[in-house]
Amino acid sequence: MDKADKPIRLLVATGNQKKLGEFRELFRDFPIQLLSLKDFPGIREVEETGLTFEENARIKALGYASASGCLTLGEDSGISCDALGGRPGVFSARFSGHEKDDQANNRKLLESLGSVPDDQRMAHYTAAIVLAEPGREIFSATGDVHGFINREPRGQGGFGYDPIFYYPPFGKTFAEIPIEKKHEVSHRSKALRKTKMFLERYVNDRVRSGDDSREAGNVAY
Repeated sequence: MDKADKPIRLLVATGNQKKLGEFRELFRDFPIQLLSLKDFPGIREVEETGLTFEENARIKALGYASASGCLTLGEDSGISCDALGGRPGVFSARFSGHEKDDQANNRKLLESLGSVPDDQRMAHYTAAIVLAEPGREIFSATGDVHGFINREPRGQGGFGYDPIFYYPPFGKTFAEIPIEKKHEVSHRSKALRKTKMFLERYVNDRVRSGDDSREAGNVAY
């Protein structure tokens, strides 16, 4: 097989299988070979020490790109509540003190908001994506979606804070709507649409040049 015909491999640097599932769905029919951290069992976990979603996405993208030798997508996301001064923010995944315990995190957020009136329970999801080749960042994008924190969980779909994230245009929580509808408006899909536009150019340039060492340049949206 000619070098230019080989699919470009993209490592999605997450161990969250539900998040990975969303990426696989959003990258469906895209001409790229999607890999996960499970494809690199010996790779050392990169510590997320950033103070913003963008910083954490960058740390993951650069760290795992260097460790794997692959084009890598680093992503960090979470929810921020106005009434809590932006919390949980970058601590969304471990807000309750238990890493990646969605139910405990939801309970903690509802308890933290307590009796805050409905019209003051504004919140927004944010997703930050960074693409990196070994040794350098080549792209970054962000996306967000605004809504309110419901007073109780509703729905069985989604993950994270979806059961309590109420989206007014749909009149439902993210956990109550079909995944296809969520992908139309979600923070992650907004950031990923920008990323896919960049990757289309990246893939086309690679196919034309057949050169793995070409300069992609830094692009930020």
